[in-house]
Amino acid sequence: MKIFDHLDKIREPFKNAVITIGNFDGVHIGHQALFHEVIEKAEAIDGTSIAMTFEPHPIRVLKQNGHPPLITLYEQKAELIERTGIDVLICVPFNKAFASMSAHQFITDLLVKRIGMKAIVVGKDYSFGKNREGTIDMMKSYAPDYGFEVIVANWIKTPLGSAGRISSTRIRELVIDGQMTEAEKMLGRNYQIRGRVVTGRDRGGKLLGIPTANINLHDELCPKTGIYAVTVEIEDRQYNGVANIGYSPTFEDHEFTVEVHILDFNANIYGEKIRVNFIKRIRDEIKFSNISELIEQIKMDIAAAREIFSK
Repeated sequence: MKIFDHLDKIREPFKNAVITIGNFDGVHIGHQALFHEVIEKAEAIDGTSIAMTFEPHPIRVLKQNGHPPLITLYEQKAELIERTGIDVLICVPFNKAFASMSAHQFITDLLVKRIGMKAIVVGKDYSFGKNREGTIDMMKSYAPDYGFEVIVANWIKTPLGSAGRISSTRIRELVIDGQMTEAEKMLGRNYQIRGRVVTGRDRGGKLLGIPTANINLHDELCPKTGIYAVTVEIEDRQYNGVANIGYSPTFEDHEFTVEVHILDFNANIYGEKIRVNFIKRIRDEIKFSNISELIEQIKMDIAAAREIFSK
């Protein structure tokens, strides 16, 4: 996949460009369906499949306060889009000048002239341009004169007959509530956080006899406090583990931490960047009356995680 991080780097229109446009936070199965429709259309007309997104998220520019945490930061979003088979990712630096572009300019100057759009695949609620003045009907009115096709994709319904459609908002709610198996069904993968292993309070191995990797989070959206069965990716290898998210109430630190005990692992990974995939929530954080009770519960958590991985 070719990545263009600025519109000025596009020197000439793409061959028979088929494009979809959005923030794609989470790159969930609804987004993936859009990408696959783009790819199929591009293959049918011997064209180029393109996804256009924005960085930073437009809401960060247009609304200074109260924006929700992102499910996927740009690095992961680009990786996930590449996995779908899209040919080109255009990441537009979003600023107030870009936000002021009229819907007419957006279609004619950007999509048609610069990108060479022959087809666009959008969801039913798609809007664009200054103050979101552009609509699907407007896009369709331009199509005959400018020689492109507008394809309106169906929404992907939530799995197992749940009410509503798959959305980044719903996935965010599930992750915040610790419902990782439900989030997985909408994402099409386990929810993942990324971070670097840093020096912790040196209690896991020495005091508890259960070493943990303390993670300095790179991501914005963190699951609900508690204990989780997780898998851990270190370079190109994957391990099973148990993650603790919270405030270590037994020690009364009142300091938020994310730490992972990696099963059957004893290498030094301080400073390493790791990825943690959340499989299932095991329990809430609990305050224990003494260290011995905490150790026994941790052993039970590890056994519970092994049981989850054995299924």
